[in-house]
Amino acid sequence: MNDSLSGRPIRSFVLRQGRVSNAQLRYHEEGMPRFGLPYTAALPDLTFVFGRSAPKVLEIGCGMGEATAAIAAAQPDNDYLGIEVHTPGVGSLLKEITTRELTNLRVIQHDAVEVVRDMLAPDSLAGIHIYFPDPWPKKRHHKRRLIQPPFVALLASRLAPGGYLHCATDWEEYAQQMLEVLGAEPLLTNTAEAQLGGFAPRPAWRPQTKFETRGLKLGHGVWDVLFRRRPETAPADG
Repeated sequence: MNDSLSGRPIRSFVLRQGRVSNAQLRYHEEGMPRFGLPYTAALPDLTFVFGRSAPKVLEIGCGMGEATAAIAAAQPDNDYLGIEVHTPGVGSLLKEITTRELTNLRVIQHDAVEVVRDMLAPDSLAGIHIYFPDPWPKKRHHKRRLIQPPFVALLASRLAPGGYLHCATDWEEYAQQMLEVLGAEPLLTNTAEAQLGGFAPRPAWRPQTKFETRGLKLGHGVWDVLFRRRPETAPADG
């Protein structure tokens, strides 16, 4: 991504040549035609895609998919769109969808900035999840972080009034940046402004991952940032 969300992008991810297991590859090959949504520079009919009209929640960066699938299984009245670029993670998520027999989760394997910009209409989402994005800890790499003002402004425009943007990280300095960037976006308001230094308690809908549990036992911190789009805000133009 870059400051204008156009032109030559600064990617917030690196496509590493990680090993794809045979099972991940099989679920990827068999699952994408059924549960995958290909990128297109046009708005898909999500009511048709899911076969119903229901609140739509976006998750950016599904990792290996366990938490994403658990959320979708626990919230069957919502429909979920998961974005992940790495094939092993997509294959694992598709395995979760298949074995759990989930009907309310679809996968997009593409750059999140382009998906949000091109495939999601303004005021269309009930929620957005961004859990443990790459913190890019070295200062010279901070420009690669996903949570930047232009992208947050784009995300906020895709939320329906009253919809939420929920981020979580185990990197304290990145948590502070998230809080500052989201706090500077005029469409958003902090649900936890009066508590915990502006950080929110972990909402019930976000499951605690094995990685997170291990880190907490070692004394590592985890910070949740939960904002909502202001209900009085006029609909966005685009």
